[in-house]
Amino acid sequence: MLYKNKWIITRRDFLKASVLAGISAASLPGCSQIILPGTKARFGIITDSHYADTDTRNNRYYRESAAKLAECIDLMNQQKVDFLVELGDFKDQDEPPVEEKTISHLRDIEKVFRRFRGPKYHVVGNHDIDSISKKQFLENIINTDIRAGSAYYSFESRGVHFVVLDANYRKDETAYDSGNFTWTDTHIPTLQLEWLRQDLAATSLPAIIFVHQLLDGTGGLYVDNAREVRDVLQASGRVLAVFQGHKHDGDYKIIEGIHYYTLKAVVDGSGAENNSYAVVEVLGDNGITVTGYRKAVSRELSPAV
Repeated sequence: MLYKNKWIITRRDFLKASVLAGISAASLPGCSQIILPGTKARFGIITDSHYADTDTRNNRYYRESAAKLAECIDLMNQQKVDFLVELGDFKDQDEPPVEEKTISHLRDIEKVFRRFRGPKYHVVGNHDIDSISKKQFLENIINTDIRAGSAYYSFESRGVHFVVLDANYRKDETAYDSGNFTWTDTHIPTLQLEWLRQDLAATSLPAIIFVHQLLDGTGGLYVDNAREVRDVLQASGRVLAVFQGHKHDGDYKIIEGIHYYTLKAVVDGSGAENNSYAVVEVLGDNGITVTGYRKAVSRELSPAV
């Protein structure tokens, strides 16, 4: 395997502490210059913005997500990360939902996302297709240099292979479409699983996986065939880590040498202090450092010896 089963608090937690003290992450002196020696790939992650121009419900401050994403974009531009990926549930809807308004919410938050001056990627989440089709969602976003209409795909950056998965299928392998699903019924279908197996077999690079719903357990928050997916990841011998959204309070697990980092949600809680995003660095020895901002948790993953 390419890594060691050790998870350490990074010394750069001072960045998060500074932010929580009320200092804007984007304005931290020298913040754009902090790059660890030997860094290969360096990218940003954010998840569960659930943006909609609608009233707050259940501690979800939908309107505030645009400003929170803008703060993230400002920092990612300043730090000049290689790319930025949002891990799903990009937009939300009104109650009751109106198709035209839902698409308008999506277009508005996509405009903010496009302010990032580099490659940008989306992971499809269940709320992204709760009242519009997957086709409609994909028609209104752009994944840099990825074939239009692709909900799962892979790309490479600076010596690392990245894979985006789409778990928005029911157990009977019917694709989610315009709310024809229960959010606790999530699945990665046979064809996509075979594509994943072949995709990982075709690369000689270390790999990182992005997915919305969780792969590291069982129950309503988790992909129902997560064990089968993990078997593919483990058999490849190349996967360093999986980055996930969906579980709003975040999480971390390690299963058979693969690290599963669940990023906290943007939408929960009012004010900049309740934002959440992170910069991830893959080092030359395949170690991984996650620097969390605002609520996001910082971690350092040591590589194999």
